[in-house]
Amino acid sequence: MTMQSAIRQMNMRHSKPVADTAPPLGAETFGSLINLAGRQRMLSQRIILNTILASQGDQAAKATAQEALQLFTATHHDLVHGNQQLPGLFSLALQDAYLGDSKADARIRAFIEHAGQALQALDANTPPTVLIDRLGQYATPMVTILNQITQVYENEARQHASLHQKQQRDLMENIQRITKQAKIVSVNAKIIAARAGEAGKEFSVVASVLANITSELDELVLQAVKNGEYHP
Repeated sequence: MTMQSAIRQMNMRHSKPVADTAPPLGAETFGSLINLAGRQRMLSQRIILNTILASQGDQAAKATAQEALQLFTATHHDLVHGNQQLPGLFSLALQDAYLGDSKADARIRAFIEHAGQALQALDANTPPTVLIDRLGQYATPMVTILNQITQVYENEARQHASLHQKQQRDLMENIQRITKQAKIVSVNAKIIAARAGEAGKEFSVVASVLANITSELDELVLQAVKNGEYHP
């Protein structure tokens, strides 16, 4: 399959932005998304610079531009459509960034298509002057678009981290409330068992087990605090 065919296939699939098999979002996934989005900025400029150098006869630059374009194309597809490691456009903010008024997805795909045409034209006898000149005009707009997209990923990561911390706080507070109630029940049960005398022995055993459970829950909360998972 040629580079142009691969690009065309990617463009035909742009209407399905989210992968069904992506893992749940976590810090590692957000780190990967931010790194990939940031790398796209560097790749876009590498494509443009080396294509210009290739038009001046630098064969090594042509190979570098082709490799960068393939990587840029594959990464853009994965960021938009997702894969087994990445979730695609998982939020409204990302969908708006790529598919909204800025038309970032369409503009990035247009850049990919034009870069592919420019590289393919380098093999022709006539230097692709017009294509190269137009490709150079993509430099600043691409950096601007990709900067904006990277910022969205960074904002999503911060919001996710904040929500995750709140969920942890809520969980720990619920555990603490339950253990407090269980301790009260356990103490009352022991008092009732003591008053019941011989008949209350089995009830006393149950109360002791309940007390042990609440102690274990307390230990879990304390361990979470020590590990920095909970900040009351």
